[in-house]
Amino acid sequence: MLRNKTRRRFRSVSILVSVWLAGSPAAGFAAEADLAARVDALESEAVALATDLFDYAELGYLEQRSAARLADYLEGHGFAVERGVAEIPTAFVARRGEGRPVIGILAEFDALPGLSQAPVPHRQPVTPNAPGQACGHHLFGSASATAATAIADWLESTDNPGTLRVYGTPAEEGGSGKVYLTRAGLFDDVDIVLHWHPSDRNVASPESSNGNKSGRFRFLGFASHAAVAPERGRSALDGVEAMNYMTNLMREHMPPASRLHYVITDGGRAPNIVPESAEVYYYVRHPEPSGVEELFERVVAAAEGAALGTGTRMEYEVMHGNFPVLRNDVLAELIHGHLKRSGGVVYDRAETEFATALRESLLGELRSLESTTTIEPFEFRQKMGSTDVGDVSWNVPTAGFSTATWVPGTPAHSWQAVAAGGMSIGHKGMMLAAKVLAETARALYLDPELMARAKAEFRQRRGEDFVYAPLLGDRDPPLDYRE
Repeated sequence: MLRNKTRRRFRSVSILVSVWLAGSPAAGFAAEADLAARVDALESEAVALATDLFDYAELGYLEQRSAARLADYLEGHGFAVERGVAEIPTAFVARRGEGRPVIGILAEFDALPGLSQAPVPHRQPVTPNAPGQACGHHLFGSASATAATAIADWLESTDNPGTLRVYGTPAEEGGSGKVYLTRAGLFDDVDIVLHWHPSDRNVASPESSNGNKSGRFRFLGFASHAAVAPERGRSALDGVEAMNYMTNLMREHMPPASRLHYVITDGGRAPNIVPESAEVYYYVRHPEPSGVEELFERVVAAAEGAALGTGTRMEYEVMHGNFPVLRNDVLAELIHGHLKRSGGVVYDRAETEFATALRESLLGELRSLESTTTIEPFEFRQKMGSTDVGDVSWNVPTAGFSTATWVPGTPAHSWQAVAAGGMSIGHKGMMLAAKVLAETARALYLDPELMARAKAEFRQRRGEDFVYAPLLGDRDPPLDYRE
């Protein structure tokens, strides 16, 4: 029913929309105009933007074309864009409007390695072993830019005070791009930050996440012939394996919500050569920043012990670190209300056929296809994953939500997520997200008391004595971590 009403309202403002597209973006935008209709008017541009980011599929800190495409889009819609912020070539801040309050909207765009996939319901890489948008960040960036354009048009046309910023945040996938922007003070004068994320469901509940810290542990030994003179060598791979054995024994003695993962990134070159170098890459996760630090120190101690026991030398580099998300129920409740009013995602016949075929490749218990039309209950959720949004949330009141851009039952970081995100199922969820972001921002601009309550909750949850210290320390952005 809401969709039909929106269409009728859209027809009633079609002349105004035509004026927008023909001239100034604010022209003809009356205070009572339907903001959702403005988002609808931007849909073709949004889909084209998302499609380009999908096709580029660039890895963290290497997103030159993706970042430029987003920044150019925003400049074309009247934003002043500062590129290369926080010593990151692909990071940017786009600004429009004047005065306070200042609302920031996050925009991600990096892809994941090895998950290239065409938008079809069976495994079909576009380019084998190439990156793919398996977390839907092409949709994330496009929806954020679209919502920002609509709300900035509304601010200008209604003479409401306020500034809208879009933060182009690269390398969310293991690169902690937002942490470097936070550390550089780019959120210091922001009142509220909004974000969203692709998913297989519609949810705007208050939530937290695990904090996360990662490091590369390199062991250095002595090469020798593995058959002729093994006693003259010291295996760096033995150091890696001894470390992994000890950290696996740690699992029994870690807090239940903790997580520990690793991959061996270098195990030597040939079986008949005692490896003189080897490397293992570790992630540790915990719901509290202090817990993350404690677990990481235990992993370092295991690495030191492994080096001592194998006669090798160990060195490590902290790669990234993310705070857990600091929940904000005031903002979450506001977003939840707008998500419910906007409704879910309804598949047409072709989309239903696509989803039915794709579900044959999914494992585990599957939710119904109709679940995309509903909004999940409003209840606190503790997520086991991590995000660099966490650091932003400890410095400014922050909240986000998810919409159904993937077929129900689809896990993130899968080829199935890439497939649905590259066609109309993903685009529908993206446009729903853009509307919710825009409506939420407008509500905050119009209600100073609401914003004050969100800030009060933020101060209470963070604590008055909190001093921000990034988990990744003072290291420079690892611009080559995906090379």
